[in-house]
Amino acid sequence: MFKRPVRLAVLGATGLALAAGLATTASAEPTHHAGHHTAAKPTVVLVHGAWADSAGWSGVVKRLQADGYPVTAPANPLRGLTSDSAYLADYLKSIHGPIILVGHSYGGAVITNAATGNPNVKALVYIAAFAPDKGESATALSVKFPGSHLSDDPDAPVPTALNAVPFTQPDGSTGTDLYLKSDKFRDVFLSNRLGKAEAAELSATQRPASAEGLGEPSGTPAWKTIPSWYLVARADHAIPAAAERFMASRAHAHTTEIDAPHGVQLTNPGTVTKLVERAATAK
Repeated sequence: MFKRPVRLAVLGATGLALAAGLATTASAEPTHHAGHHTAAKPTVVLVHGAWADSAGWSGVVKRLQADGYPVTAPANPLRGLTSDSAYLADYLKSIHGPIILVGHSYGGAVITNAATGNPNVKALVYIAAFAPDKGESATALSVKFPGSHLSDDPDAPVPTALNAVPFTQPDGSTGTDLYLKSDKFRDVFLSNRLGKAEAAELSATQRPASAEGLGEPSGTPAWKTIPSWYLVARADHAIPAAAERFMASRAHAHTTEIDAPHGVQLTNPGTVTKLVERAATAK
């Protein structure tokens, strides 16, 4: 589909959990109450992807908290799969008791690696997310099936929906940060399911991903030993729904499909919450 490394790495960056100011959107769906129980509930850890930050989980966080779940949404560094996964793995060690680990888009690749070997992680929940196998990259999964709206020109040096911005890395070499263009954000990330003003705010507050890190091969996947759940977004314009179905099937995940965009946690936080709670209460 795309021949140059940056272009391929870009497609692997479709982790877009997104930004602040979403209280209005989140409140559009009724709060789901599963009821409170005397037994301690597991801690839910929500991991965002690229072009995003933890605030994109706000609608899910408030619903889980209302249902009595301890919740945390740590910052994902977005510097590369190896380092991001190591950071999250260390973070998880600070949590006592059982964990339900949730990842959106690129965040799915991070949880796949970070949970490996951690006995406290009882379930993995993929929300329109990458679930790579060992040796596989998000880049490879991005081009495995058609359907992404990241570019309308397969010969462009950088997919046409993205801006590439150089930066200096700690070792002095030059890296490339990738931003989703403001005029493409609403289509690619939201499938035009939210208003223009909300999409513009999310675009303005997005965090970039490093292109150089997105082609890194994944390690031993946690989904081979930890039960998993998967939410397929049928209207996804970032990761094709066909790719999501493929990954969910391969992981033998408990799978739910809905008519939603890539940013499903923004448009349908109640549905996301229900899937997380289903994983948390599974026997």
